[in-house]
Amino acid sequence: MAGQSGQFGSTVMMEWSDLRIFLAIARTGTLGAAARQLGQTQPTMGRRLRALEAAVGQTLFQRTRDGFVLTEEGTAVLGHAERIEEEALGLERQLAGQGQHLEGNLRLSSSDWFGLHVLSPVLAEFVDIHPGVTVELLTDARLYSLPRREADMVFRIARFDEPEVISRRLLHMPYGLYIRSGLPHPRRGDGAGCRLVTMDTAFDGMPDVGWLRQNLPGATIAFRSNNRDVQARLCAAGTGLAVLPRPLGDATPGIERVDLGAAPPGRDTFVGYHRDLKRLARLRALLDLVIDRLAH
Repeated sequence: MAGQSGQFGSTVMMEWSDLRIFLAIARTGTLGAAARQLGQTQPTMGRRLRALEAAVGQTLFQRTRDGFVLTEEGTAVLGHAERIEEEALGLERQLAGQGQHLEGNLRLSSSDWFGLHVLSPVLAEFVDIHPGVTVELLTDARLYSLPRREADMVFRIARFDEPEVISRRLLHMPYGLYIRSGLPHPRRGDGAGCRLVTMDTAFDGMPDVGWLRQNLPGATIAFRSNNRDVQARLCAAGTGLAVLPRPLGDATPGIERVDLGAAPPGRDTFVGYHRDLKRLARLRALLDLVIDRLAH
């Protein structure tokens, strides 16, 4: 990228790889998080940042105890860098979308339990049918960006609102209330003496958390986690009752479903991908298989 003279003193040449590093640090706030995002080491990120600041002749970040904060000069660079990123990624998506061979990489993102208990059997079938395709599945709580090509296809319970994303409702996931096998079942509207394994406070507004408060008002919370598999394991250990997705709860040894007369609210699952990839043969093949096996 050719920089402009004026604020930065002279004409500056920046590589796209340098801008990717700048953007990763600006978005994550630390060298370590930026390094993990880009698959680099933290010392390498530090060296590249120092070299970039030397090239532009400006300090782009203020180093604080809490992380890296953009300086006034860094803020000026940010807007330009984001526009260049949009153009570069748009070109990458357009070129990728023209690929018609069933080979190459596909990066997917989903929640941990959905990837393990729902997607894994379908993905195993897919790579068996198409051995030339390498599938990468990222399972964590972060919402990966389709426009920035952090993922090619994303599965999540929230609707997609980005105009450049093609999405559809994939399925409705039923949930159930579970308890360690053999323990007495509680009564609806009571829950006195019961303990619960539920979501952490960041997800306290989820429908199943409110359902537990409404149906077992006398219960106390024993354990919180944003990981459904952890919740299932704690439920099996007798730590407390847990609301779990049925594919996870029904497959977990040592727990059984509790009938309170009304099931916990289920959740819709949506799948989305960038519109520039709609002609990508390997993505279309996977999407067709996922819809055939899971959509209902």
